[in-house]
Amino acid sequence: MADQPTPLAVALGQQPGKDRPTPLSAFKLGRRWWLDGRRLNLSALANELGIGRATLMRWVGNKELFLGEILWSLYKDVFDQAVANADHVPDLQGVDYLVHIYDEINRVLTRAEPLQRFLQQDPEFALQVLTSGRSGMQHRLIRVWKDLFDRQIEAGTIAPQMDSYNLAYFIVRIGEGVVYSDLICGREPTLEPASKAFRLLLSSAPAE
Repeated sequence: MADQPTPLAVALGQQPGKDRPTPLSAFKLGRRWWLDGRRLNLSALANELGIGRATLMRWVGNKELFLGEILWSLYKDVFDQAVANADHVPDLQGVDYLVHIYDEINRVLTRAEPLQRFLQQDPEFALQVLTSGRSGMQHRLIRVWKDLFDRQIEAGTIAPQMDSYNLAYFIVRIGEGVVYSDLICGREPTLEPASKAFRLLLSSAPAE
């Protein structure tokens, strides 16, 4: 029998940094660039990865979709942490529980330097990625908030006057206006009115 190395032996014998680039490694590099404040030039990114631009485009779709994936991964981390923090507050439930999550997310976003930089460098493109359906970002925001509202409705802790999808849509739009628009204009985002609006949207139907 020939003394052929196993695939594992070959992999272990490879020099560090010689792994073939993958869609995931492209995502990780693009995310690092964005966090570092580098403009996401797909040609430059492909060159650093050692692949053709056409290959990168096939992997990520286009610049808007690629940025949508990067921004969503960062938002989801913030969202999950806010939910986890609210879960650890004793006796916090219903509207207070949801407002706690909403406030924390908005505070984190308004203080995030990479997001501020992104909005100020290219406001029109940033809003296009963050608030339109073209990058998939807004659809995902609405979906995670809808799921959170559905769980609270099923648990009987809230009884809003509108369905969970429209509720999620409106709170996402309010958050966009407060966080993104104010940062673009160089104003300090006013979070308290957004929280009040959030509470009003979550209010129960009046008694008959």
